[in-house]
Amino acid sequence: MKAKKQQKAVTVLKWSIPDPPFCCDVIFQDGVLAYKVHSKLFVGFDISTQQIKALVIDNRLRTVLEKSISYDKDLPEFGTRGGVHVGNDGQTITSPPLMWVKAIDLILKQLQESGLKFSDIAALSGSGQQHGSVYWKQGTRNVLRQLNSTDQLHIQLRDCFSVQTSPVWMDSSTAKQCRDLETAVGGPLELSKLTGSRAYERFTGNQIAKIYQTQQEAYNKTERISLVSSFGATLFLGDYAPIDESDASGMNLLDIRTRQWHPQALNACGEKLSSKLGDKVVPSSTVLGDISGYFVDRYGFSPDCKVIAWTGDNPASLAGMRLEEGDVIVSLGTSDTLLLWLTEPQPALEGHILVNPVDTNAYMALLCFKNGSLTREKIRDECANGSWEDFSQLLNTTPPGNHGNIGIYFDVQEIIPFAHGQYRFNDKGQEVSSFGADVEIRAVLEGQFLAKRIHAQNLGYHIGPGNRILATGGASINTDILQVISNVFNAPVYIQKDVNSAALGCAYRAKHGQ
Repeated sequence: MKAKKQQKAVTVLKWSIPDPPFCCDVIFQDGVLAYKVHSKLFVGFDISTQQIKALVIDNRLRTVLEKSISYDKDLPEFGTRGGVHVGNDGQTITSPPLMWVKAIDLILKQLQESGLKFSDIAALSGSGQQHGSVYWKQGTRNVLRQLNSTDQLHIQLRDCFSVQTSPVWMDSSTAKQCRDLETAVGGPLELSKLTGSRAYERFTGNQIAKIYQTQQEAYNKTERISLVSSFGATLFLGDYAPIDESDASGMNLLDIRTRQWHPQALNACGEKLSSKLGDKVVPSSTVLGDISGYFVDRYGFSPDCKVIAWTGDNPASLAGMRLEEGDVIVSLGTSDTLLLWLTEPQPALEGHILVNPVDTNAYMALLCFKNGSLTREKIRDECANGSWEDFSQLLNTTPPGNHGNIGIYFDVQEIIPFAHGQYRFNDKGQEVSSFGADVEIRAVLEGQFLAKRIHAQNLGYHIGPGNRILATGGASINTDILQVISNVFNAPVYIQKDVNSAALGCAYRAKHGQ
């Protein structure tokens, strides 16, 4: 099946005149250049690992403005590298939440200096790097409700965190807490059936358990625990924002079917944890309320501007790439990632099931494979003299199916499955030590994408008419690789133009939610 290139859904106008109003179309009326006001605006934020991004769209879903703040470059006083601090053990990895607050101050200033009128914004939403957690000190709710518009946020909130450094998704220091949690609920598979994933070191429940066990005084002084996403929503709401269902399902704490906190999981991670998290989670499209008066007075937001629930960056990307039932996002990078839309999930020991942020009755799956582009490039270098052109020529001398030859290539320790090494099998199922260059090239591609298809099906994905593959990432420019994906999944492949998909998804969600 021929790989297809997706038609661009959004065209960004290149203005030929200076400083046009963000809410206007350029039109000619009786031969005279004029502006026509057409819509309000919607903003999506993304608090990611290395930067914060803001993306503004109009009512026609056109991107009209994008800005970003780099933590390392623009906030050097926090001393991060790649947006994080790495502990002496090499496993404890954190970020200062006050840095994220100051980044909000800076990016709002950038937007303002770009000519954006905050009064034109009808609604906003955002995303945060998944699994990270923020610990608000007792008494912070009163501070949030009484913010002074003459001072910046970071100045007023600098003493509001009971834990000064927030554990983030890169942390791998909670192996003990993971095993304790799995034991408490009846084993790793039972935990996966309940919460969508077996226990992972980066998942929030296990991070909370570590703080409860090692920093009990700080835990006891904590009034509310937010995810990075609900932390962002809290700032704009001027009060504690609830955690949304989709991001909550990446914590090892939420029953993904009842959409409620699971009592056994909570009890295994900390005392009075339900009240610290907020007793209820909310659908990702929930209108949380009007924006805080602080932003109305300081920046000129409309008092009617709505704050829509924030979510995790992966769920937000699903919205930004407009995934539909039967679609698969294949991100081809250093690690390869799959995002799937599911209606009947089948949680397993590998991969993650999350609540869908767009359809409250559906789910999404996330699969991450460490051996991605670097593995493909290694075979290119060994078999095609480092040339993608030669790589493609050799690939096209072999038919789909590779005459029954199959290769498995885990050059680094793989996540799914937990394995390492290279394995080659001929058409009789016998292990062999090597392949010819042409067979090797097709084997690495078909082996990688067959594994992705099998693991997707194991989580409940169904191959059938109407399936689409949306490809993104560096390798998506190679149409010969896309052809292999199309063959393996028996579906057309569309190229997704690289965008800030999480921020864009949140801007879409802001429009949808309001």
